[in-house]
Amino acid sequence: MSVITGLSLFLIATLAVYIVLMLYMRRGWSLIKPYRGSSDPISTKVSILIAARNEQNNIGRTIEAILKQEFPKKLLEIIVVDDHSTDNTASIVQSYADQGVRLLQLNEGDKLNSYKKLAIKRAIDIATGAVIVTTDADCRMGTKWLKTVISCFERTQAYMVSSPVIYSEEKSYFERLQTLEFLYLIGLGAAGIGNGSPTTCNGANLAYRRDVFYEMGGFTGIDNLASGDDELLLHKVAEQYADRIFFCKSLDAAIYTDAKTTLGSFINQRRRWASKSTKYKDKRVVVLGVSFWAFNLAMIVGLTQFLINLPEIHTLFLVALGMKIVAELAFIYPIAGFAGRKELMYQVPILTLVHAFYLVYIGLAGNMGKYDWKGRKVN
Repeated sequence: MSVITGLSLFLIATLAVYIVLMLYMRRGWSLIKPYRGSSDPISTKVSILIAARNEQNNIGRTIEAILKQEFPKKLLEIIVVDDHSTDNTASIVQSYADQGVRLLQLNEGDKLNSYKKLAIKRAIDIATGAVIVTTDADCRMGTKWLKTVISCFERTQAYMVSSPVIYSEEKSYFERLQTLEFLYLIGLGAAGIGNGSPTTCNGANLAYRRDVFYEMGGFTGIDNLASGDDELLLHKVAEQYADRIFFCKSLDAAIYTDAKTTLGSFINQRRRWASKSTKYKDKRVVVLGVSFWAFNLAMIVGLTQFLINLPEIHTLFLVALGMKIVAELAFIYPIAGFAGRKELMYQVPILTLVHAFYLVYIGLAGNMGKYDWKGRKVN
């Protein structure tokens, strides 16, 4: 068998797997029914936790949005953990003390790889809420956000609820492409939950029972990784309680944040996210990730052959590219519709090509060497 034939068969095989996975994920998304909210009074006390480092430009806006929530004040606790900030983050948080916002400051002498997990763990230890809700210091949300998430939590008797995170207020074409790509990622996480096999979530909008956190041993075993305070915790819970994990499919439950403004900051963020993949215990998640990576590698090889004018690959590569675009359109379209961002669908063909290079690179770089994150070198 020639090299060309072998590469062609590799492309065909990975394409078939990818299309099946895209259809499977689309099924998972469709299985999640839109959440309409509830008029029943909330009865669960909630602790909202924010780990913040050098967020003086964002933290005030986030706290203001939380304080405006249509949620019983007696059932709401807000804890912000200042992670060794060198700006005015701590003083800004302290200015909200008279409105019930608690400030916890880290003062670690030893160098750690994951200060964020430590920050969340310290906050959970002093929290009084039965449900922990984590968000980030650069997020914004509508006034019905918390009520919607917690009513979903109560109605489903969940142990963990993942909710939408959406990029908004883009200022460039690069940021709009990120918004589309991030919808893809959020959709994959929701689809996994819909299919009964939770794979990923986002800590900017995650709720879980405090007692379940302790039952799972908290971050023990994953506390040496810079990332994973959300996804790896999800995997821990899913090992025993996959049927008690839900996705709140409601825009009222959505949190909005910003895309990265530069390619460097984007790459560093994605490398941090990818770094946790070596800790996946669920083989289904590993197979899913490897399948996506292998197909995109096959597409890059096919494109290379196409560009150097090898006739044997021309038709196959164009067919594979066309089918990849169609499969991703079919998956992303309902998610973009849910987020009210259908105008981004015209960018799918461009994202399809860019995505191939990005996924292959991040899959390798995320598990190799150190990278910068908020002024720290982590791995």
